[in-house]
Formats: sequence, structure tokens, C-alpha cells
Amino acid sequence: MHCSDKIARLCALLSEAGITAECGYPLSRLTTMRVGGAAATAIFPKNAAEIAASVRFCRESDVELIFFGAGSNLLAPDAGYEGAVMVTTAMDERFSVLECEDGSVEATASAGCSLTSLARMLMEHGLTGGEFLFGIPGTVGGAVAMNAGAYGGEIKDILVSSTYLDVDGDLTLKTRDATMHDFSYRHSVYLSRHSEMITGATFRLRRGDREEIHRTMLSLMEQRRAKQPLEYPSAGSFFKRPVGAFAGKLIEDCGLKGYTVGGAQISVKHAGFVINRGGATEADIRRLSQEVRRIVYEQTGYLLECEIRPMTGDPI
Repeated sequence: MHCSDKIARLCALLSEAGITAECGYPLSRLTTMRVGGAAATAIFPKNAAEIAASVRFCRESDVELIFFGAGSNLLAPDAGYEGAVMVTTAMDERFSVLECEDGSVEATASAGCSLTSLARMLMEHGLTGGEFLFGIPGTVGGAVAMNAGAYGGEIKDILVSSTYLDVDGDLTLKTRDATMHDFSYRHSVYLSRHSEMITGATFRLRRGDREEIHRTMLSLMEQRRAKQPLEYPSAGSFFKRPVGAFAGKLIEDCGLKGYTVGGAQISVKHAGFVINRGGATEADIRRLSQEVRRIVYEQTGYLLECEIRPMTGDPI
């Protein structure tokens, strides 16, 4: 069956099931770097049941499938993607709280919920412990998978459990306890289990003063605005922090602030950020990354590793 025939069959199945999908969807709209060609089709499930159904339809149509959250750690290919992408940001923004006997509170959110929205909802419920999430460009699902963190906090510090679907298995909803995530710096077990799609997560917080929580969140956001190039498309911190050093400091010390390839540039505000100054391509970003890593290694002996991952193709 020709690829376009497979996509047509898939889209027909999705339409019959009432699941939102759009053909020829620009990947640049789905990534915070704002680069990439078009996906053959993008699927926007509203809940876990629609995710499971969409996966079954992709199987029946023999269409490859890649999962997307906010696309804050993905580099999409200039050539586009001939398969389907599933975008969790369209999921119903489920949020609930449960009082625990020890005085803590558990809050559950859907995988597609943005981290900034989650931080706001925690604040509105007077829950402290998740302030560091405010302003991180990503979703709950991506944050759990990457053990996202900022300003001294990490997902592993507050996670109780995650729920997921094994898309290569029976598509039943499963729960994984926090202790089974193999958390480390920007890593969890999900990064090596590509068939497991996170659908939600539960976090443990404490009761706090709502105004104080709000002040902390605003303070963290002011620090972000002052130090980070939020006015440009980026993927947040582009390089992982090497042991014993800071990526941004190494890059700055090598005189690479403002280093530019095509539309991609090392930010002049924060050297740990690669920004899209306008019209950047996947090729620009790859070449910039390779050159920066080479120069930093030659001058310092540190071999930087990228936080951002390629959607397809060779590692960056």
C-alpha cells in the first residue's frame, strides 16, 4: 500500500471515531524551536481512550507513529515526516487533589497539561513544592520522561507515580511507582522505553500560603526573563550540564556567545541556549551544535551532550 493510501485509511478511521486529526501538519508548530517540515498527519487525542484507539488505527493502517508533548526537547526534520504524530497537548486538562493522612496532598494531572498550567493550579489550591515548574517549556508527560527541573527542584522530588500505555502491548493503562523510574539528571526509564506513552502523573505536595507561593513563582519567572532569551524560539537549555562544570559557562568561556549558523545562534544572553533568530532549519541547528561541541572539546576537554533529541535521524 502506498504511503498516501495508508494515511488516507488512517484518517478515515480517526474521522469515524471522532478523533481530531489534520493532514500535512507543520512540525514547526509543534516544537518550541519552530523548525521542521510537515508530518503526514497529526493526531490530537483528548484522553487515554482516544490515544489507545489512535494507536490501534495506526497499527491497522501500517503507519509509523511518534508521540509529541510540547515539543520542547525535540528537533524536527526539515524534510518532514511520512508517518503520524500524536500530540498530547490536546488532552483534557485533568486535575484533581487528594488529602493524605500524613498531611501532604496528592495532585494528579494529565500528560498534556503544561507545566506552567500545573504550577498555577497547584498555587490556586495552596500547594507548595511545585513552584519550580512555573515557566519550564514542556508538559507533564515530557517532564516525567526527562526528569525536568529548574532552580533546585526536579520532578523526581515530587512524583508519586505515573500512568502510561504500552503501545506495543495490550494498550491497557498501567501505573509506575516513582521508585521504578530510574531517575537521574534529565533521565528516566521512559527514555529507553519508547513504546510506553505517559498519560498522566501524580505528585505529592504540601499545604502552603498561596500568596507566598505566588511570590516565589513570580520571582523565578523574573529570574528567567533576566537570564534567558525567552523572546526567541528555543528548546530551553540545549546542552546537558557536564559533571564538574556548566555548559553555558564553558561555551561562553570559549567565546561562542552569538556564534551563528544560518538562522540558529548561541544566545548572547545565555550561552546555554540555542535560539532560532528567524528561518533556522534543522540543518542549521545540527551544524551549530556540532561546531560548538567540537570547539568546546578542543579548548576545555569537555564533550557536551545535547538535551534536545532528534525526532528522526542521527543523534545531534
